Amino acid sequence: MARDRVFDSPAGLVFGSWEDIAPRYEELATRPILDLGAWLKDWSELERFVGEAATLASIAYTADTADPEKERVYLLWTGEIQPRLREQGDRLARRLLEADEIPTGLETPVRRFRNQVELFRAENLPLQGELSRLSAAYQKVTGGMTVEWDGGRLTLPQVAAKIGEADRPLRERAFRLSLQPYVDQRGELARLFDEMRALRAQTALNAGYADYRAYAHQEKNRFDYTPDDSLRWDEAVEEAIVPAARRVLERRRMRMGLETLRPWDLIADPLGRPQLRPFDQADELSMAASRIFEAVDPALGGYFRIMVAERLLDLESRPAKAPGGYCAVLPHRRRSFIFMNAAGVDADVRTLVHEAGHAFHNFEKLAAQPLVWQQTVGSELAEFASMSMELLAMPFLPAAEGGLYSEADARRARASYLESVVLLFGHIASVDAFQHWIYTSREGADADARDEKWLELRARFEPAVDWSGLESYRKARWYAQQHIFQFPFYYIEYGLARLAALQVWHSSLEDREGAVARYRAALAMGGSRPLPEVYAAAGARLVFDPAGMRELIQRVEAELEATED
Repeated sequence: MARDRVFDSPAGLVFGSWEDIAPRYEELATRPILDLGAWLKDWSELERFVGEAATLASIAYTADTADPEKERVYLLWTGEIQPRLREQGDRLARRLLEADEIPTGLETPVRRFRNQVELFRAENLPLQGELSRLSAAYQKVTGGMTVEWDGGRLTLPQVAAKIGEADRPLRERAFRLSLQPYVDQRGELARLFDEMRALRAQTALNAGYADYRAYAHQEKNRFDYTPDDSLRWDEAVEEAIVPAARRVLERRRMRMGLETLRPWDLIADPLGRPQLRPFDQADELSMAASRIFEAVDPALGGYFRIMVAERLLDLESRPAKAPGGYCAVLPHRRRSFIFMNAAGVDADVRTLVHEAGHAFHNFEKLAAQPLVWQQTVGSELAEFASMSMELLAMPFLPAAEGGLYSEADARRARASYLESVVLLFGHIASVDAFQHWIYTSREGADADARDEKWLELRARFEPAVDWSGLESYRKARWYAQQHIFQFPFYYIEYGLARLAALQVWHSSLEDREGAVARYRAALAMGGSRPLPEVYAAAGARLVFDPAGMRELIQRVEAELEATED
């Protein structure tokens, strides 16, 4: 393929090679910088073009992990091209940092540049490539998991959807089957993680860090809080929110008339009503979601209609599709792509609303910020966008004619969601504390020790659930948490973002239009300003203290009690 032709579009570049891309970076690295603004614009455009090609390769693979050609192209990008892109990014960043004067509006991105230049080590590039290969292997193992159900085969999202059914024996069966493949594959998944942990430890050592936790915190450009702050956050959750979770679960137990709550009792309707089935086909979900977002804000509704019209949604679950959900930015065309595994249940609606929040963030920041580095945000902001959207959309679930829910069912959905808000914090703290331990303790290298530590943390942060006789399934839960494998230390962001989102929600109860306007203004700031400033623009702050958490969660509890039938 001719080199110029692969640059006709990012889709064409997907099937290119590093030899096609390298001359573009070489030209930027050697060109005399007579006009810094023009040079930055050209670099930014190249990053957007190449970045979209990499994203398209990833989307294609996660959509079908059984396709060997898609796997080959994905591994080419993650294992060979992206490490070289990081190397060239470091090379060009050093040129920018040598400039006599930094352009206005780039102060925060330049701080990230300085940090990444300090961290960069050429010897880490092959390690990062190997980590990408292992990540793809994890996706292939988990994406291929199916179970037998009544003579057929179901994907794990499809069988997990049955855990919300009214029939208790059926949902117990679904619960066990949803985790059984992880139990069966525990040896292979533990082996993959052993290799990942060792590579990450070496990456940190190469960069001069005593442990991977310290390296990862710095690598994520976390300028506004420390690893100790994260541990303090976990402790605050234990003090302020775990008691609230215990109250919520005790109320659920009493309403269900059970002696103890088992893990398959946490999603089902507490009054024994059939599980909410708000849609049958993915098209129904996307059409109704469009009306919900229009009700939240017409501009947001317009963004979502663009995604529907341009087929930028892959919503239904199917065999060989990677698990989970995500929103990917397509920076060259200034669009977003949403990927998920819908099975027709209430949780799917939440997932789509969550991922749409990411998409709206992309639309806003790509329109407002001219350079790719001003558009780049940390996960604390990305998850703030999505979690705020969950709460802002909640009043509009019926969405008038053609909505997903009747008023009565929407009330049930709101109650279920608010309950999940309280319960999620304990899971976040478990995952966060687990990773702190894994990467700072020698025992973190031992597979059995990891399982035992996970059980210890779950007992600490997950109250009032009876797991007797289910130890293997409880251990398996962390193997199903793809963040621990693929995105280490990416989880505390969910907690910080949810607390900020609750502040936006509280404001919306008094002044909905004002809260939405402030939310959109914050999204448009992208990564051009520090995290606390962007939160402040939305009317929120970082919360690490028990008192701040308690105040926010009490409002959720009060709303939950008022919403429950």
